[in-house]
Amino acid sequence: MPAPIHTVDIVLPLEKSAEDAARREAAAAILGVPVSRIGGVTLRKHSIDARHKSIKVQLRLDVALDGPPAPDITPHWSVPPLPSGARTVIIVGCGPAGMFAALRCLENGVKPIVLERGKDASARRFDLAPLLREGRVIEESNYCFGEGGAGTFSDGKLYTRATKRGPVARIYEILVAHGAPPRILTDAHPHIGSNLLPNVIQAIRTSILNAGGEVRFLTKVVDLLIENQHIRGVVTADGNEIHAAAVILASGHSARDIYRLLEARNVLLEPKPFAVGCRIEHPQAFIDGTQYHLDPGQPRPRLLPAARYHLATTIRHRGVHSFCMCPGGWIIPAATENDEVVVNGMSLSRRDSPFANAGMVTTVEPADLQPLAKEHGVLAGMAFQKLLERAAKTAGGGGQVAPAQRVTDFLAGKISADLPPTSYFPGIHAAPLHDLLPPEITRRMREGLRLFDRRMRGYASREALLLGFETRTSSPVRIPRRDDTLEHPQLGGLFPCGEGAGYAGGIVSAAMDGMKIAAAACAAAY
Repeated sequence: MPAPIHTVDIVLPLEKSAEDAARREAAAAILGVPVSRIGGVTLRKHSIDARHKSIKVQLRLDVALDGPPAPDITPHWSVPPLPSGARTVIIVGCGPAGMFAALRCLENGVKPIVLERGKDASARRFDLAPLLREGRVIEESNYCFGEGGAGTFSDGKLYTRATKRGPVARIYEILVAHGAPPRILTDAHPHIGSNLLPNVIQAIRTSILNAGGEVRFLTKVVDLLIENQHIRGVVTADGNEIHAAAVILASGHSARDIYRLLEARNVLLEPKPFAVGCRIEHPQAFIDGTQYHLDPGQPRPRLLPAARYHLATTIRHRGVHSFCMCPGGWIIPAATENDEVVVNGMSLSRRDSPFANAGMVTTVEPADLQPLAKEHGVLAGMAFQKLLERAAKTAGGGGQVAPAQRVTDFLAGKISADLPPTSYFPGIHAAPLHDLLPPEITRRMREGLRLFDRRMRGYASREALLLGFETRTSSPVRIPRRDDTLEHPQLGGLFPCGEGAGYAGGIVSAAMDGMKIAAAACAAAY
């Protein structure tokens, strides 16, 4: 019979935090028992408290008394075979929302048909080479489009503001069941890494196929089959019609052709706030030193990960904040068309790059875009993003070369005479980012950077670099859905889902939304 389990929270100095003996002693002290009664401890949560120079580690442990603990059950995912004549649901997009929607469909005995405009993760990897080395975008296979969506090769951060109880925990368990490192179950800020995530994504696809679902690559949706205000299926670029009882639209925030299709078909869309700005890059050693209170030249202790940060403020009723911070990371080209430059960030699982980067962005409200709305209507935000991306392309000078500026020069309003080293492989070119951005965004970013420099002394130093532009933080459009059925209010059977529909903001939240929407779509399919 397994030993009784007690859950305890302990705090240990960094240097002792990984020692089993120290964990047992601290647990015994909390439980008021001799150490000899501790049969074993199992880590359930790990977080670092670096608010002071003496860094502490907070641990949640399951403690077995008077005997060994029961072995942990390895997470797994499996479903019974699909019933004969199972109903089908079309899922447009094979990002986290689409893939987890497919898994939930299979759990509910419904066959998913996943349609992905890009390639599978293995083939997609080869299409990044011309983007990085030649500055040439393969427009259906890049950092945004393809199996796994924008997260596959752009970091794999799993942090979400939602609680880890319930659906979030299940998302992590499914990822571990498909090869993600088990530490994501215990880390306070879990991260897989762009080198590991593609294998996890491919394993999820294998589960979908083995359970009876379909995943079709290089299958771009170009029209909707609509009858009596109800969707009956989709039309693909090769002219095929695919019919289903429901369609889950999980196409991601960069599938601008989908927004244009919906507008052309008079499907109701709504403008929503989003954020634009630059990528800001620092030496990782600076971020480590600031966040971990290290002395000048002191290396980061072995037990500490590359330090991260989050900065946020409000300036004249608009947010200015860091976004998608990548410690030990790389800046990457995230363009989806050849007439634009877009930057994003990523980290490998080791987070061992000498650079740290983050978006440095300010909120844009629909009211800010009234001049563009006269021409572009509900798609004014999309048009605004495109204007910045084309301006970056021109200022960069060719290919995927990004316009760049030292932060000190951005604040002073002058072009940088020289530029510091960068992780951005396609290259950078000195340009006046302060003039390329709209004046009000430049003013807010300047005020924000000066404030953040007071919070993190040296944040706005000469060694800090801005690259333009970060425009794909979230969708500028929301595809509305009903509160009760989660269908589009005008078009029965259409289920908007994930980041592209305006209901998620990262891998985990998109996966959660995919599972929720799939449950509703399956109910509608019967």
